[in-house]
Amino acid sequence: MDHTALSLIELGAVFFVLGVLGRLAGKIGLSPIPLYLLGGLCFGQGGLIPLTDIGGFTHLAGEIGVVLLLLLLGLEYSAAELFTGLRRSWTAGLLDIVLNAAPGAAVALLLGWGPVGAMVMAGVTYISSSGIIAKVLGDLGRLGNRETPVVLSILVFEDLAMALYLPILTAVLGGVSLLGGLEAVGISLLVITVVLVVALKFGRYVSAAVDSPDREVFLLKVLGAALLVAGLASAMQVSAAVGAFLLGIAISGSTAENATRMLEPLRDLFAAVFFVVFGLNTNPASIPPVLGWALVLAVVTTLTKVGTGWWAARRQGIGKMGRARAGAALVARGEFSIVIAGLAVAAGAVTGELAALATAYVLLMAILGPTAARVVEPIVRALQRKATARTATAEAQNT
Repeated sequence: MDHTALSLIELGAVFFVLGVLGRLAGKIGLSPIPLYLLGGLCFGQGGLIPLTDIGGFTHLAGEIGVVLLLLLLGLEYSAAELFTGLRRSWTAGLLDIVLNAAPGAAVALLLGWGPVGAMVMAGVTYISSSGIIAKVLGDLGRLGNRETPVVLSILVFEDLAMALYLPILTAVLGGVSLLGGLEAVGISLLVITVVLVVALKFGRYVSAAVDSPDREVFLLKVLGAALLVAGLASAMQVSAAVGAFLLGIAISGSTAENATRMLEPLRDLFAAVFFVVFGLNTNPASIPPVLGWALVLAVVTTLTKVGTGWWAARRQGIGKMGRARAGAALVARGEFSIVIAGLAVAAGAVTGELAALATAYVLLMAILGPTAARVVEPIVRALQRKATARTATAEAQNT
């Protein structure tokens, strides 16, 4: 069969199956991310139906997916909101780093993956999934709850932490020297600072540069600017994803709202391809040996995220039910964890077992996160009823 014809058939099959999986995820009330990863495992090396003719396209499409994920994440915030969120949540953010990065780093060291593997796994277990969390909060009608600003502040802190972490990780994965690594970090900090200042002081001019009343022109300008900035950031040894995130922050007001509305379908399409590509690069046979560690990490980091949200909400004077909801909302991991693992795998600096562990872990957490957010209220209410009954029984016995 002609190569082009075979590529079109394979690509069409992939997109159609992704659509079916996304539909299934919606029916059962889950994020589609774990199903996309499973789809990639089925189509990749060692899977049920290995695909061989679309590697070039899927690799580039996956890179675009990362850029669009981070661009739209940046569009959700203004520079002023980022600074406000940072001031409000920095103590909870630091606790979040300590509690949730440590388990991943510890497991990597126990498995003998060295400092680089520890750094990668620390990021995988640390960062919550903003996309999954936002969707769950919207689905459950909790966007107006008292604890929701606490959750969003922690997510903002995590996003800023990623803006520093990803360039450092990129430098480490590239095998640069200590001096080169410090130089990359310095450039990253300079670029981030400049962009935040520009976004805060001159964001309206950036928005005006990409805005247009014509939908086609507007889409081309925003997408072109995102890819251009991502490429330039990558050339300066700053993560392309961070470049897209910072561009999103610089675009504000109605321009940001229009860009979000127009780019969401593209983001969903290319992000789905990205998750499939990560699955394609993971051999399903490598998952069972690390599944036990994935379960350990899932249990530990669920507890640490719940603890982080509980403590942060308590500092804001929120009641026990709100504290529990805040903690449960932060449990989900997803797109950022896979981005981090994907960077490490692409650089060839880590073992294939790490990719398998990251895949298994995200599969578990992308399912466990929405589930925890849904069941936390019934569980807390049941515990409160039991505590009230025990108190009433004790008082009766004393009288």
